[in-house]
Amino acid sequence: MLSDLRYTIRTLVKAPAFTLAAIAALTLGIGANTAIFSVVNAVLLKPIDAPDPDRLVFFMNTSPQGSGPAASPAKFAHWRRQTSVVENASAFNNNVVTYDAGGGVPEQLRGGRVSADFFRLLGAPVFSGRTFSAEEDRPRGQNVAVLSYGLWTRRFGSDPSVVGRSITIGGEACTVIGILGPTFDVGQWWGGEPPELWLPFQLDTESSDQGHYFRAAARLKPGVTLDQAKAQLQTSAAVFRERFPTALQANQGFSVERVQEVLVRNVRPMLLVLAGAVSFVLLIACANVANLLLVRATSRRREIAIRAAIGAGRGRIISQLLTESLVLSVAGGVLGLLVGVAGIRALLSINTAGLPRVGVEGALVGIDWRVVLFTSVVSIGTGILFGLIPALHASRPDLSATIKESAGRSGTGFRQNKMRSVLVVAEVALALILLVGSALLIRTSLALRAVDPGFDPTNVLTMRMSIANPRFAKADAVERLVRDGVERLRSLPGVEVASATCCVPLEGGYGLGFVIQGRPLTEGPFHGGGQWLTVSPGYFEVFRIAMKRGRSFNDRDATGAPPVVIINEAFARRYFKEGDPLSESLVIGHSGSAGMREFMTDPPRQIVGVASDVHDGALNLDPVPTMYVPEAQIPDAAAALNSRLTPIAWVVRTRSAPYSVSAAVQEQLRQASGLPVSDVRSMEDVVSRSISRQRFNMLLMTVFGCAALLLAAIGIYGLMAYSVEQRTQEIGIRLALGANTGDVRRMVIGQGMRLAAVGLVIGLASSFALARVVANLLFGVTPRDPLVFTAAPLVLAVVAFVGVYLPARRAVRVDPVIALRAE
Repeated sequence: MLSDLRYTIRTLVKAPAFTLAAIAALTLGIGANTAIFSVVNAVLLKPIDAPDPDRLVFFMNTSPQGSGPAASPAKFAHWRRQTSVVENASAFNNNVVTYDAGGGVPEQLRGGRVSADFFRLLGAPVFSGRTFSAEEDRPRGQNVAVLSYGLWTRRFGSDPSVVGRSITIGGEACTVIGILGPTFDVGQWWGGEPPELWLPFQLDTESSDQGHYFRAAARLKPGVTLDQAKAQLQTSAAVFRERFPTALQANQGFSVERVQEVLVRNVRPMLLVLAGAVSFVLLIACANVANLLLVRATSRRREIAIRAAIGAGRGRIISQLLTESLVLSVAGGVLGLLVGVAGIRALLSINTAGLPRVGVEGALVGIDWRVVLFTSVVSIGTGILFGLIPALHASRPDLSATIKESAGRSGTGFRQNKMRSVLVVAEVALALILLVGSALLIRTSLALRAVDPGFDPTNVLTMRMSIANPRFAKADAVERLVRDGVERLRSLPGVEVASATCCVPLEGGYGLGFVIQGRPLTEGPFHGGGQWLTVSPGYFEVFRIAMKRGRSFNDRDATGAPPVVIINEAFARRYFKEGDPLSESLVIGHSGSAGMREFMTDPPRQIVGVASDVHDGALNLDPVPTMYVPEAQIPDAAAALNSRLTPIAWVVRTRSAPYSVSAAVQEQLRQASGLPVSDVRSMEDVVSRSISRQRFNMLLMTVFGCAALLLAAIGIYGLMAYSVEQRTQEIGIRLALGANTGDVRRMVIGQGMRLAAVGLVIGLASSFALARVVANLLFGVTPRDPLVFTAAPLVLAVVAFVGVYLPARRAVRVDPVIALRAE
């Protein structure tokens, strides 16, 4: 074995062009596979960093439309009573809180509200102090906080005496009771950057509140299976329905799902498609290297024949040749490991595509034992795959014929190149499949960019401000803040119009049921449900959302004024197919008998306008029915809940580049409120982020497609160039006997293009069959789009033609005299 290895290294060093070409192809193929696997590993395979991660589950709502992990206080109180199957049931959500150190500018921190069992559920290490007690987690419990290790070192200088000290959070005194250990990190599954400061949720265990604004998780009890827990939760739904008859419909229920499965279910299909696509790149690279080895084996026929003649067995020859292929694959694997992980980290630092569990800028994607094992297996497997065929082919020479051959070239073209021809056909077919896939995703990206979102994102600046402060517990206090802030912003030279809202387009909102006043209820407590947004006057002008009918909000829609609401076109189409919506009124959030506690006092609202549709969930989703309510007219209970859970969003339309006035805007808002802002972004950035996953898919598939195209072109060119070289004598004889150069050129091009045509036909049929695999990733284009299935083969055909034309041009330049004299 060592002698084979030493001999292999010597022979590869003596053939640097062959060695570099083979290693480069393998580095590309293995590196691309390693890159995708490192993401698959981080997202799908690595267990969550918690005790018994397979027993960690989300509580789920189920319905015929699907399931989701949203939780309400009433549901969480019910779920935590299911102690026969789960333990450590915990509620949690993320927020922004304001920390005031006194004597300086307050700072906004990433906050997390969690119930008392949350840290026990995740096995959080405590560096100093303790976490929340059950008493502190009850309604109106003591104001306490737990610091993350990072915040403690950054903001408090690692001062151990901070435990027990009172700090000001959201305008209220709060006692620090503990510091979490440095290894505690919920960034893998939290959704966004993890909290820096933790506060008790303080939910009422007897609550009837049906508002869904957080998630809940638990751990399966020892000995309880997932199916047993699901059955128990589904059975318990009947008990919940008896207590809250209007909160859960007959076809709705409860369940549990493993946390990791819920986190990755929306990205699993995408990652599997990318993994399948990148495996094609590896197969094409293997075909290329196998062709190189076949060419190399042909040139070494005399050497191999002599070794066989003096006693070397076929197994010994195969072993030597496989050693060469394995050395090449291991070298390509080492380089591919480094290049692949570095490349995907660089890509994720620009665009994480909204992937869960990859961390900020892809920080959690890296090299671990799984990635190393995968790359090792792929390297060895590809070494055997691309090395075995050439080894078997070269190890059975016709000894007599080979030894008698002169040192010159011989061969009759494709009849002696059948295996190389088959490999080229396979390369072309695989390359076409990747080209079709990348073209479909490119068309998807273009279609998304062409979607009219229903608003104008140009020159719009957005920022968030936490108003979780007793000062803003009433709706009129929020109204005064908004009015003062907007007036200040409008006075700035670079500002055209300003407003405030709960929710920025494309970043989600609340959902509430409603009753159309005067219309009888046929089933259920509501006539329907829709998105519910609070906005201040100027909102529609900031985003240039057109009013199709009626009017937008103005300063007269204030506290104490007649309650009003604006609906969108989707709402009008669904619920007012006949009649005039402007003559109707809505009762939002309750049906008069039960519903959300925060909206029981909400009066009927007159519809005063119909706004154009906005693609608010995502650009590839249809607009949903939406209700816009003036910020100043929401009930005090709803205002208190909003201020506690949702930072207010300031939106500003500027006359120039939005970031150019960012500092001035932040200063005016600080003067108006005494509070800082965070998440300063332009709407163009928000729109770009909303389609980041599609752009990520498109970019990777385009890279794979281009790599496949390049490798296929090299494969065709290499085969034809070698064929011309082997047939130099034959071509010389043809020219000497009177064949014109056009005949020779057509002969070479025809032979090469026939191979490409076979590959194109196979690839086109395969692409047509596999197109449905990427159907869920597409938008604005059908899986079997005629343009794609026409353009992709044409592009590959042109590339193939170039690959065969260059050797054909060399063939017609053969000097018959020199060609014949060479023999």
